[in-house]
Amino acid sequence: MVKFLKPNKAVVILQGRYARRKAVIVRNFDEGTRDRPYGYCLVSRLAKYPHKVIRKDSAKKQANKSRVKCFIKLANYNHNMPTRSTLDVDLKDLVTLDCLQSRYKKVTATKETKVWFEKWFKTGKNRWFFTKMRF
Repeated sequence: MVKFLKPNKAVVILQGRYARRKAVIVRNFDEGTRDRPYGYCLVSRLAKYPHKVIRKDSAKKQANKSRVKCFIKLANYNHNMPTRSTLDVDLKDLVTLDCLQSRYKKVTATKETKVWFEKWFKTGKNRWFFTKMRF
């Protein structure tokens, strides 16, 4: 079978509190582990999207509007819908499986990914990733 859920692939979360949110696969586990005997992946996703930034806004207001909120979680393959988008991200160094073991490590990893996502949003690349899904 062809692997299509690879690192740096954009997916849409289908289940849970953050359903209909976009995420990036950081690391995947196709075979599963002893604790989780199913295929799953480590994702970093957007919990809160940035607002529309207008050129006439002040610098402070633009900074407030371009804030995002991130979330790191292990997600089952059945709860992810893959997209055709592959993002040029390098979150493997920031987010590891080890960071989910303690709260302090998870908070610091979330803050680092937040900074990275905000910087990525300001460059203007992959605008689709930073827009809400409408149904």
